[in-house]
Amino acid sequence: MVPIILVLLAAGTLMIMSHRQNDANERHENEALEQITRHAESYEDDVQNEARNGHPSEDRTRAIAQRNHSSLISYGQSAQSLTTVVEFLATYEDTSFFGTSPSRAYRCYVFRFQPDAQGGTSRTTLPLQECNST
Repeated sequence: MVPIILVLLAAGTLMIMSHRQNDANERHENEALEQITRHAESYEDDVQNEARNGHPSEDRTRAIAQRNHSSLISYGQSAQSLTTVVEFLATYEDTSFFGTSPSRAYRCYVFRFQPDAQGGTSRTTLPLQECNST
């Protein structure tokens, strides 16, 4: 009877530890995704500030993306608008029974900047989407 109780206690302990690790991993991933959202908002603000004097060049837009922990995937400029696709990356720790390992979260944003009725620049952002890393 004692061995059965010990096995049940060990199994219960492992289940509780696994649940806690999963919760911690989800929390870490969510924190990484929040960090990506902050970087995307910062990128958007920086490009909009640059767009006050005309749309920034592809090289300038790439530099803004890199400053905001991202990579410029595509750049499309017309006389009236600028459309960019930017991939953001954040790292976080993933914990298992065998230790911790670094994991990455990738997300892509599509930004469109165009003149508004007041003579400024309006922006449109497509919903945050998952993307494959490049």
